[in-house]
Amino acid sequence: MATTSYGVNDPESVKLWSRKLAREALKATYFQKFMGKSSDSLVQIRTDTQKGPGDRVRAILRMQLNGDGVQGDATLEGNEEDLTTYTDDIMINQLRHAVRSGGKMSEQRIPFSVRSEAMDGLKDWFADRMDTAFFNQLCGYTVQTDTKFTGNNAVVAPSSTRHVRADNNTTDQALTTYADDKLTLDLIDKLVENAEEASPVLRPIMIGGEKHYVLFMHTYQATDLRLNSSTGQWQDIQKAAMTGGKVSKNPIFTGALGMYNNVILHKSTRVTKGVHSTSGAAVDDVRRAVLCGAQAMGAAYGQNHSQNQYSWKEELFDYDNQLGVAAGCISGMKKHVYNSVDFGTIVLSTYATSTHA
Repeated sequence: MATTSYGVNDPESVKLWSRKLAREALKATYFQKFMGKSSDSLVQIRTDTQKGPGDRVRAILRMQLNGDGVQGDATLEGNEEDLTTYTDDIMINQLRHAVRSGGKMSEQRIPFSVRSEAMDGLKDWFADRMDTAFFNQLCGYTVQTDTKFTGNNAVVAPSSTRHVRADNNTTDQALTTYADDKLTLDLIDKLVENAEEASPVLRPIMIGGEKHYVLFMHTYQATDLRLNSSTGQWQDIQKAAMTGGKVSKNPIFTGALGMYNNVILHKSTRVTKGVHSTSGAAVDDVRRAVLCGAQAMGAAYGQNHSQNQYSWKEELFDYDNQLGVAAGCISGMKKHVYNSVDFGTIVLSTYATSTHA
């Protein structure tokens, strides 16, 4: 009986497994629902380096014109306004990992394919790494300096005008009391106010013709919201906007806790700790929630790589006794910062622990 099989590094096998790994890894990530090529996406995919050589994508921000203009027959010549633009570079680099079998006798003892298990292991590894980089970037977690964990780009601390702390504290380490410094809905109102008054404005994400922001908070912070029994807090709201028929089919709503003041609320254990203002160390009892608008982050890929295509390489070692599988991706992600100001994020630091008291 005729059979079809693909050997080690067969071109068709490489294509099959590289695409399968890319799709499965992205599907397993938390942040994939926020990605898109549109300028309305929270994470905008920029394709410049997929089309040609280069190790960076240069994103350009054009500021709004603010000149007075002229009326009637007043002379316009000589009263023109210069365009003001700022740039932000997203670096790309290759990140790889590999799995190697113990040998044919080891494979004999197990009831699964080493190739398949390697793919599953690498899928989980890449998904974990991408989600870690996503939150390290958004939260400005400068404690992490290894760019293998920050999307191949250095982390930039939150700019001073885009960092809010509970009870008007001025440093993360000053957030020390549950009663005064926990996350409340009032602080979300303050974030929205800051976003709307910011310069440049924190541009909301358009979903179904309505303007929304997204707030990522740590699980501890989400529990603080839910346990707050004060008037006008979470127990009074009962997620009314989400249960009142306003839930959209847009994937951004998938897994959301609810919506408040047009802010879609999400939680994740990967939201980072606070950062000590002088030592640069992590502040264990503080978490950095982050409000995001459109184009909060940029993502880029190298040639022959994308969110749907990684590299895949198989090799045999020790006289063909051991199978090795390597996978990689040339990519980068970075929080957008223009003219030294965070463009699409505002960080909110609050006291947050598992004790909630």
